[in-house]
Amino acid sequence: MAKIRIHNMMFYGFHGTYEYEREQGQKFFIDVEINFDEEKAVQTDNIDDDVDAAVVYDLVKDATENKRFQLLTALSAHIGDKLLKKYPHFTSVTAKIRKPSVPIAGPIDYVEVETTRVRK
Repeated sequence: MAKIRIHNMMFYGFHGTYEYEREQGQKFFIDVEINFDEEKAVQTDNIDDDVDAAVVYDLVKDATENKRFQLLTALSAHIGDKLLKKYPHFTSVTAKIRKPSVPIAGPIDYVEVETTRVRK
């Protein structure tokens, strides 16, 4: 098994429990970790059998910028599900989403949600 991580992608999205969050939007920082069977990629040396980070980035960007979720958990799972659907050789996808601007009355860096989706 191989593992590829893409860290700290930044997108502007419209997600949150409160309506004003979904109307005004804000920055979200996303990491993905992809586990996959690398044997075919090792044999073919072809990006189609590996993980094309640019394609993954575009898919995460589309999910984050063009859909709206109340829960970061739902967005995170949606990203994992989209990647598993597109790439049959992925065995699992973990997506972490950091939201720095949250309606919490106190100093914090961010709230982070992490989900792992596994091929069934």
